[in-house]
Amino acid sequence: MPLTDHAALLALLDRELREGVWPDGPGARVERSGGVVRQVAAAPGCWNGVVWSALDAASADAAIAEQIGHYTALGLEFEWKLYAHDRPADLGKRLRAAGFTPGPEETVMIGEIADLDLDVDLPHGVRVEPVTDARGVDLVADVHEKAFGADSSWLRDQLRARLAADPDAVVAVVAMAEDEPVSAARMELVPGTRFAGLWGGGTVEGWRGRGIYRALVAHRARAAAARGYRCLQVDASSQSRPILERLGFTPLTATTPYVYTPAGSPGRDCPDVTSAPARSVVSP
Repeated sequence: MPLTDHAALLALLDRELREGVWPDGPGARVERSGGVVRQVAAAPGCWNGVVWSALDAASADAAIAEQIGHYTALGLEFEWKLYAHDRPADLGKRLRAAGFTPGPEETVMIGEIADLDLDVDLPHGVRVEPVTDARGVDLVADVHEKAFGADSSWLRDQLRARLAADPDAVVAVVAMAEDEPVSAARMELVPGTRFAGLWGGGTVEGWRGRGIYRALVAHRARAAAARGYRCLQVDASSQSRPILERLGFTPLTATTPYVYTPAGSPGRDCPDVTSAPARSVVSP
């Protein structure tokens, strides 16, 4: 399918990565309730939220209330992952009226691996190491803390669990400058689809602007192609979008996280980077 066929790509994204979403980790489950597909996971660091919906003006408010009641009963904060093409057109306004708080808008970008510019070199003295054990996970978590200024205990626990339960479903890498971890990223491999998702790319301040982020994209693209995947998908921040466009990625739609925190909830375990089926924050 050519990337210029915008409507067909949107339909494929909705069908394979949203409506047909798989749980994103051990202990998570996908539930379908009426016109909503959601993930529920009580373990620390796991993402909770609505991935896909098929609503209209007559059904939207009741569906929103049902999700609030469902997650509130579980004592869980959750996110409604809203896409620009979702209906009804005023769904974002309805979510705000119901008490959701919108986060920064991101651009959903698609890249056909065969058409991407993967001829990217690492800076002198920097190497890429695959993450396969606890030491590697600790290095990824260290990068996360330095790059995003946030606690990474949830990421450490989650990545260890993913690698232990299904190592073929995730590819994690860390860029090392001698013994110092300076950048890290991961890729989620969604079985039965044409998409591999790029998540959580971050580079430590002082090492940005040297091509490391681009090199980690290229590394993961080659790994995805070797496993038979055709396309990469990423939710890009305003910082990452121009970098990805230069590599050959195409903007497809926009997405905004709407977060609901029930009264008495401790709040989200992972405020900035998750392995949610359709969310990632990246830092070049």
